[in-house]
Amino acid sequence: MSDAFDANLSENRRWLSIADLVGPFDTAPVALIGAPLSEGSLTPGRCDLAPSILRKTLKRLSVYDLESETDLRDLRVRDMGDLALASLAPKDAFTPIRGAVRESAGRCALTILLGGNNAVTRPGVLGLDDALKNVGLLTLDAHFDLRDTDLGLNNGNPIQALIDDGLPGTHISQIGLAPFANTRRAHEKAKRYGIAFHTLAECRTQGLLSLVAHELERLSKKCERIYVDFDIDVIDRSAMPAAPGARPGGISPLEFFAATRLILKNRKVVAVDLAEFDPSLDVGDVGALTAARWLGEVLAGFSARRS
Repeated sequence: MSDAFDANLSENRRWLSIADLVGPFDTAPVALIGAPLSEGSLTPGRCDLAPSILRKTLKRLSVYDLESETDLRDLRVRDMGDLALASLAPKDAFTPIRGAVRESAGRCALTILLGGNNAVTRPGVLGLDDALKNVGLLTLDAHFDLRDTDLGLNNGNPIQALIDDGLPGTHISQIGLAPFANTRRAHEKAKRYGIAFHTLAECRTQGLLSLVAHELERLSKKCERIYVDFDIDVIDRSAMPAAPGARPGGISPLEFFAATRLILKNRKVVAVDLAEFDPSLDVGDVGALTAARWLGEVLAGFSARRS
């Protein structure tokens, strides 16, 4: 164990950070995989920069949450590095992403996939279950992601592609859908497929955490494993300028963090991704710090399973 974990060392210059928990820890219960996929983005950008920026930003976060008195110092995360996805289209990135998630899920209780754009979600889900019969999908996203696939895969159609692959619509829950960010056709598809979905208006009137708890319970009854796609554009645009698809009226960062921790307390959640963070659009490190705090909440939620 490195000196960084010595509780007696002075904190005058440095404290123990979440970055210290991430490294070549082969027996760690959590794995981190970078999936820097940017090709196939409907709005061109640099989501491929997200994994490296997020790792660097973890140095700015302590391992201690004073609000809940949660201390993560004894948790370890196996960093599996970044997949070689430079310039790969989503169809070509499919196999390496699916393979990495499959390997990780076979040895770790939780896999964290750092996108990259939202096209990482389809191979991530299939990494848990090729047959798609025992896996459920929960998304926090402003969009249905049900665009047609006739012109190829992109970050606007991973849910449609999973439906085409055989994922039952009843195994999908989508929360945070925004007005004027989706089409009637996508809405009608979601109804036809039997997808459970909730709008931003429902998040306001019923409470985001209440909806998340309800959908987790619903999916847990149907599925053995749950994959969660955290599309960061569900957050209000004013608080998340580094997400190309974020719109005014989205959820607050505090709601996003609270939902993340609640979700990760569920033992059936075995893989999650963070998608659509574009560091090239960031202002004052707001996006980077939000993404890093998200990872802290993921680990805090996971650690609560063991208490």
